[in-house]
Amino acid sequence: MNIKVLYFARIKESVNYSTEDIVLPAEVSTISTLKSFLAQRGAVWADLFNGKQLVRAAINHELVDDMMTINDGDEVAFFPPVTGG
Repeated sequence: MNIKVLYFARIKESVNYSTEDIVLPAEVSTISTLKSFLAQRGAVWADLFNGKQLVRAAINHELVDDMMTINDGDEVAFFPPVTGG
């Protein structure tokens, strides 16, 4: 499965780029498993995606929870929670 991943705000700053195309292994089919897959890339990735930090996700511009299924061709965005005042 091929997807596009977008990173925003502090996540983008931590990984030093804003977008990438990823070919996912068959066992990666949800936001949760994608986060686990990305966390295996190294310390920076593990710090972002191993559950210690709150990271929100959207698929094709719609906010989703970690159990949402990813489909071939989807655009997945990761961003920190936003607060307003």
